[in-house]
Amino acid sequence: MLVEKNVPLQPYNTFHIVAKAFSLVRVTGVDVLDQVLADPELAAEPRFILGGGSNIVLTGDVRPLVLKVEVMGRRVLQETDKGTVIEVGAGENWHELVAWTLDQGYPGLENLAMIPGTVGASPVQNIGAYGLELQDRFHSLDATDLVTGARYTLDAAQCGFGYRDSVFKHPAPDAASAALGADGAPVTGFGLRDRVVITHVRLFLPKPWKPVLGYADLERKMIETGITAPDARQIFDWVCAIRSAKLPNPAVLGNAGSFFKNPQVTREQCDDIIQREPRIVHYPLDNGAVKLAAGWLIDACGWKGKSVGNAAVYERQALVLVNRGDATGGEVMTLARAIQTSVYERFGIQLEPEPVVV
Repeated sequence: MLVEKNVPLQPYNTFHIVAKAFSLVRVTGVDVLDQVLADPELAAEPRFILGGGSNIVLTGDVRPLVLKVEVMGRRVLQETDKGTVIEVGAGENWHELVAWTLDQGYPGLENLAMIPGTVGASPVQNIGAYGLELQDRFHSLDATDLVTGARYTLDAAQCGFGYRDSVFKHPAPDAASAALGADGAPVTGFGLRDRVVITHVRLFLPKPWKPVLGYADLERKMIETGITAPDARQIFDWVCAIRSAKLPNPAVLGNAGSFFKNPQVTREQCDDIIQREPRIVHYPLDNGAVKLAAGWLIDACGWKGKSVGNAAVYERQALVLVNRGDATGGEVMTLARAIQTSVYERFGIQLEPEPVVV
């Protein structure tokens, strides 16, 4: 195990914010985690788990020990008449995984193409796009407890998936408290943020394959192309084209994708806003709530293309904040807070950021 010192983190966050890790360990397997926990000095340090860095805003240097997850590998674990289980290392690139499954003849993830980040981060955020969420294809995951060293497998219920949410985004209980059940797995409802490292994720791709097309952008593609029964590869290509047209490439223009969650309100709240803002983009949900388009709210407040220092709102999509060159995490968060204030003052809606602020 190598402990690297003063490691630049600019290459490891998609906002390309300049910062450094005081100490960093590359986790290539569970054996590395065992070595960290066996080291008296490292075991006592606070830790920060880093995947692809596509969902973080660094506001300064990172003092906790950075565990950079680089567990690789992809394989078909099981195939039956009902579906296929794919097991993937947490360090694998998510979009490359989606492309690989199609190349192997296992459709089902195509709507989630071009989402930046690693496979291990996908259940943390419960990533989603174009009518599909990770939880719709999730089977289970393997994790290692950073307090006890225990290894366990979590199913969907134990992950506590919600809209861009999971137990991995909520604070863990005090290290001394009982967070594990009799079987050694976390008790449902406990937060696991910074408590566990996800090492492998398994996905279930059902048979027969059915396209997920109930999203406006995909419906427009069907009309434009005249293709009414697209296959998985066609949907993959459409999603890639749609995202490329709307969203900046992080390799070219630093960003963390959608910066704010789409807020959910009651039907009554939505009706009240519609009376004042008839054009507001909204989507009724199965649970009776209504999802509002955060990008539309931000755009309506006049933020598209505006900036604070070197941090700016992308001119093609108001939901995306970008680094125009050497932006600091402080500039990004100042811009984000100003947007939140504008939206709240006009609509009475409190926008919630998606990225983790470090």
